[in-house]
Amino acid sequence: MYAVIKTGGKQYRVSSGEKLRVELLDAQVGTGVQFAEVLAIGEGDSVTVGAPFVAGASVKATVVSQGRGEKVHIFKMRRRKHYRKSQGHRQSYTEVQIDEIVGL
Repeated sequence: MYAVIKTGGKQYRVSSGEKLRVELLDAQVGTGVQFAEVLAIGEGDSVTVGAPFVAGASVKATVVSQGRGEKVHIFKMRRRKHYRKSQGHRQSYTEVQIDEIVGL
């Protein structure tokens, strides 16, 4: 069984037991979170698609860790104009383990 969830402005296809890195959530390590915005649920050949969300469906997960990703370097330069700009960014994430997909 799998589900397509929406969190942090992105969509993820998840199944029970897998680990997933999502945008930073306001939750402590070890606590449970619930994703209520389920876009689709599928099992085998049968797929239930919501409009926009599947009614009564949710995905339960446990927060495994909080962290920050690799540094992304941004470098801008205009040739022959003596313009150079350097910047860096590290995106925060929350790693969750999917425990259960609650369907209809």
